[in-house]
Amino acid sequence: MNDFTADVIVVGAGPAGSAIGAYLAGAGHDVIILEKSGFPRDKICGDALTPRAVREIGHLGLETPESEGWHRNRGLRLIGGGHRLEIDWPDIDGTPNYGLTRPRMGMDEAFARHARRSGARLFEQVKAMSPDLGDDGWIRGVHASGTDHRGRRVGPDAYFRAPIVVAADGVSSRLGVAMGLAKRDDRPMGVAVRSYHTSPRHDDDYIESWVEMRSTNPAGQTEVLPGYGWLFPMGDGTINIGTGLLDSSPQFGSVDLRAVMRQWIADMGHEWGIDESTALGPIKSAALPMAFNRTPHFHRGLLLLGDAGGMVNPFNGEGIDYALESARLAAEVISTYARYPKRIMRERLTEYPALIGDSLGSYFTLGRVFSAIIGHPALMHFGIKYGMGVDVVMEFVVKLLANLYRDSSASEADLIDRVISTLTRIVPATSNA
Repeated sequence: MNDFTADVIVVGAGPAGSAIGAYLAGAGHDVIILEKSGFPRDKICGDALTPRAVREIGHLGLETPESEGWHRNRGLRLIGGGHRLEIDWPDIDGTPNYGLTRPRMGMDEAFARHARRSGARLFEQVKAMSPDLGDDGWIRGVHASGTDHRGRRVGPDAYFRAPIVVAADGVSSRLGVAMGLAKRDDRPMGVAVRSYHTSPRHDDDYIESWVEMRSTNPAGQTEVLPGYGWLFPMGDGTINIGTGLLDSSPQFGSVDLRAVMRQWIADMGHEWGIDESTALGPIKSAALPMAFNRTPHFHRGLLLLGDAGGMVNPFNGEGIDYALESARLAAEVISTYARYPKRIMRERLTEYPALIGDSLGSYFTLGRVFSAIIGHPALMHFGIKYGMGVDVVMEFVVKLLANLYRDSSASEADLIDRVISTLTRIVPATSNA
């Protein structure tokens, strides 16, 4: 068995794992990142980054040139209740006023290569199989195995040793589960399906979100389809189209989202020049772990990042920006205390979940309330019918859904900023402990 030692072991080379690897390696730490697949590899996702995520990429120092597949957009187009609104991303100091799209097939590889250039040791096609625990119950490494290009175990086995281990292994978080961290049933969960299509509108200036999807049935009657939909221009001749549903919906678990998307495309696809013939592959599905649905985020030497810790926005299903933010905050704590005596280091690493909670806890609490409300079709229909025609209401919605608002203490903060900022201060924080 091969044996490797490092300061930190990171399991998973998605945006969260690669980002923390880059941060820590850049700070002089010996970091090993384990990725069960080989790059390039796909991830079921909407592929869109709001300005909040673009800001995190800036912190990371990763370049996003159009020549490498990064496509800019200027805002969000909302459709529902007979309304169609285009709202530009707000101008907030320190945050870009544009979003980005790039297929995860290339995006994740860009993050991983950036981590390698920063000095992290990246092991592709190596799967963490189980944690190795010391006599005190704290993790001290992981047992791993070589995999084929599909992530299936083929050997050889290896052992990776470090005093700190990071789980950035996605929604299922095999490592987190092995450490006794199960998903929480008191947090919202979503499911989404997506596919790629060629489209003449592949370079549209706006990403598009359908808060209400409608279709015409065989009897010629218009019906509301369950869930929400999106169309994201990728700038490379294609668009990413998908639909999602929260578990607060009465149809959750009983509706075929693939069939819903086909029905929706058949009804509105002409707007984007898409139909069955423009599809570039099958419709694929993924779970969306929301609002800290796996906690605590630090447990006996293991830190949870991104999807592994349920850090998906309940308002819009976005997870990449929170994956990147959790990586940055975890790296700050680890880099500060990694070389302290073991007892002190372990005590101080508890600052990581506290930082994540301070940053996202109250906002995720609001998101949990939102997810419960939209699970009631009558309330959702009322909000769409009477809210989408009011500009100030929709500006509030976009700022809230995208988590893009100024702190109320900022001189440039407007009334909407102050309302959202106040809400996130007065509501109790969603626990990540």
